[in-house]
Amino acid sequence: MDRRSFIKKAGVAGVGGAASAVLAAPALAQSNPKINWRLASSFPKSLDTIYGGAEVLSKYVSEATDGNFQIQVFAAGEIVPGLQAADAASAGTVEACHTVSYYYWGKDPVWALGAAVPFALNARGMNAWQYHGGGIDLFNEFLATQGLIGYPGGNTGVQMGGWFRKEIKTVADLQGLKMRIGGFAGKVVERLGVVPQQIAGGDIYPALEKGTIDAAEWTTPYDDEKLGFVKVAPYYYYPGFWEGGPTVHALFNKAAFEGLPKNYQSLLRTACQATDADMLQKYDWLNPPAIKRLVAAGAKLSPFSQEILSACFDAANEVYAEMEASNPTFKKIWDSIKAFRGEYYLNLQIAEYNYDTFMMLQQRANKL
Repeated sequence: MDRRSFIKKAGVAGVGGAASAVLAAPALAQSNPKINWRLASSFPKSLDTIYGGAEVLSKYVSEATDGNFQIQVFAAGEIVPGLQAADAASAGTVEACHTVSYYYWGKDPVWALGAAVPFALNARGMNAWQYHGGGIDLFNEFLATQGLIGYPGGNTGVQMGGWFRKEIKTVADLQGLKMRIGGFAGKVVERLGVVPQQIAGGDIYPALEKGTIDAAEWTTPYDDEKLGFVKVAPYYYYPGFWEGGPTVHALFNKAAFEGLPKNYQSLLRTACQATDADMLQKYDWLNPPAIKRLVAAGAKLSPFSQEILSACFDAANEVYAEMEASNPTFKKIWDSIKAFRGEYYLNLQIAEYNYDTFMMLQQRANKL
């Protein structure tokens, strides 16, 4: 075959290939049907990091489907109150919600294990267990009984211990303290005299201001600053030992999710994982300047005493033993977390701990 003949035939083939691609477009469009979902968030719009996670998820899904799969995000209170978001998704009032599962621990303590429980894993550990230790599947076995299916859709990293109207130095100072605290962490600190309160994010400030509560934990410096807690409760403690790495979930109505085309189901899983990573990265970027601003605004920054941390650790283990004895599903998931926790913190003591400690010392010496 001479060169001119070859080029001519190749050119025709190329045109045919392009035409085939054009002709295939309608088939591609058919595989991306137009679907409109509603998502109820547990968070107010003012929290651009944690509320914004649902908007990030919606954006990823829309862009990947040329706008054919739309998820409209509603802030807490726009369809249902923030602490009823999972109920709305379960009932089919909305197809999805973006929430923290420990909000619903009162129905069953297993809900808390999908998000965070006291003295469990940090954010990296939680993600490792979720994605590679079977955590997602274990939690979805439970969620299926609630008419839901869920995937991690955010993480704040280890949180602060909260804002207090008075100093807290010893376990005795916890007696009678009315504290807004999420998840069944309230059940732990209750053993030390705290009176736990479950209050949605947007309602915490007025409760602190009026003295209805004495203390409140929320998330991290960036979000805490936005909610203005420093103005009404200046004592700022750390760490939030009940939330070493809380997973924020995207929960979907199970029937609605299973009714999606397979490529949309896959896309949601991928978009959730991307949202999960994006949220943690945002907090890591935004928290450093926020903590400086809070201290400048009058926050009195202090660690919880070792006495308080140790007493809470012991109380947590008592609660876990009771849960394991009475709730087989709790025991199954908690056993999985515990098994990984021991190995994870053993490994963390080696390279990570020593590198971070050295760099922190350099920072304190003003060498960074």
